Amino acid sequence: MAKVTIIGATGNVGSFAAHTISEIPHVTEMLLMGRPGRENFLEGCCRDMSDSFAARGTQMRLAHSTRLVDVEGSDIIICTSGAPRQAGQDRNDLAVANARVVAETAEIVGERAPDALLLMVTNPVDVMTAVALKYSELEPWQVFGLGTHLDSMRLKALIAGYFKVHVSEVHTRIIGEHGESMVPLWSATTIGGIQICNLPTFSGIPHREMMETVRSSGQFIIKNKGATVYGPGEAIATLVRTILGDENRILTVSGYIKSEVHGIGDACIGVPARLNRKGVFPVPIRLEEQEVAGFKASVDKIRSLTAEVLERLENDC
Repeated sequence: MAKVTIIGATGNVGSFAAHTISEIPHVTEMLLMGRPGRENFLEGCCRDMSDSFAARGTQMRLAHSTRLVDVEGSDIIICTSGAPRQAGQDRNDLAVANARVVAETAEIVGERAPDALLLMVTNPVDVMTAVALKYSELEPWQVFGLGTHLDSMRLKALIAGYFKVHVSEVHTRIIGEHGESMVPLWSATTIGGIQICNLPTFSGIPHREMMETVRSSGQFIIKNKGATVYGPGEAIATLVRTILGDENRILTVSGYIKSEVHGIGDACIGVPARLNRKGVFPVPIRLEEQEVAGFKASVDKIRSLTAEVLERLENDC
C-alpha cells in the first residue's frame, strides 16, 4: 500500500490529479500540499474529496499540509507547483522562476523522503526534471517527469480517429521535448500490431496536421478555458497506477538518459521507459535517420536551456 503526496494540490492540475489518483486501490494515504496561507482552501479540498469518497465507497486516509517536511514517508511525490502557462506563453518562458521553486522543493524532498519517487509536472517539465534531479540528490531512476506521455496519447487518439479503430489498437510514441521540438516516431507506430507503413491508407495520413494539433493542444485549451486540467490529471494518474501496480509498462516520460538513444543524451527528456515500483528506467531504442536528427536537435535544445537555468540558480546562491 502507498502514500502519495501532491505538492501544488491547490492548483487546477494538482486538485484534479488528487481525485483521479484516489481511485487507485494501491493508494491508502494521500497528502495534499499547498503554500502557506492556503490552509483553508486545502481543508475545503479535503472535505470535498471526503464527501466524494463517501459517495464512492473509497477508504483512504486524507490529510493536508503547508509544510514540505511532511512529505516524509511518501512513496510517490507529485510536484505540480509553480506558475502555470498563460495564453500565448511558451512553456520555456517559465523556466527560471519555476526552477527556483522546484530546487527548494526538491532539496527538502531528498532530505525527508530519500526513498520516494518524484514525478515532475511543473513546466517546462524536461528542465524541471533535471533541476529536481540535481537538487534532490536522488538517483536518476527516482526522478522523472510527465514528459511526452500526454502528447503520445493525443497522437494515439488522432490516429485511432483517422483509421476508425479503437484507441487500444494504436501504439505510437512521441519523444524529445514536451514542446515545439517533440519528435513523433512514425517508424514505431502500429495499428493492431501492423506497422502503419504497411497499411494501404497510410500514404494519405495527415502527418503534419496531426502533429500541429498535438503541439498546439495545450495552448488551444488554455486559450479557450484557461488551463489544461483533465488530460494532465488522467495522465498523472496513469503513471502512478502503473508504478504502484508494478506493471512494468513502457510509457514515454521525461527521464535522465546518458547515451541510450544513438549515443545521444546527458539530459532529462521524453523517452520510452519501463515503469515499476523500483522506479523509471529508460529503454534503449533505434530510430530512423530523420528521427535521430530530430531527437538530437531536441536534446541539444533542452540541454542548453537546462544548463542556462542551472547556472542562474547557482548564481542566485
